[in-house]
Amino acid sequence: MEENKCECGCNGKDEFLNSLCEKYLPIKDNLIQILNEVQEHYGYIPMNAQKVLSEFLNVPMAEIYGVVTFYSRFTLKPKGKYNIAVCLGTACYVKGSQKIMDRLKERLKIEPGETTADGKFSIEETRCVGACGLAPVFTVNGEVYGKATVQLLDKVLDELSK
Repeated sequence: MEENKCECGCNGKDEFLNSLCEKYLPIKDNLIQILNEVQEHYGYIPMNAQKVLSEFLNVPMAEIYGVVTFYSRFTLKPKGKYNIAVCLGTACYVKGSQKIMDRLKERLKIEPGETTADGKFSIEETRCVGACGLAPVFTVNGEVYGKATVQLLDKVLDELSK
């Protein structure tokens, strides 16, 4: 039985990637838009998607890797169900966000950029979330927790761990 071939290079194995290749023209200018959709779909940019896009757009893998690693929006590793980002920008840092980050690492036993073994939590360091008036802040999947304390972090983690 012959495998279903498609123009994108996924050989019909990945319905999502196949649909992207049907949606976009195979031109390099579409790379960031396509990567954005891949990130939204998978939660990160998997290697197989990079290979498919390289073939589809006729762009070297190194160039795709360069784009993915340049923009903080993209990640090469899956994030946890709950992605917790602590702002370490000036206003937040001065008001104690490092204590929040330290507690987060202590509780989850992972470092920024890592995900817990159960896939439930991941940690990120950010430089500004645009909520300086609420400093210090952390976010969980984009939801901002302002005037944050270690106690608030513990309360949120306890709720999410249920």
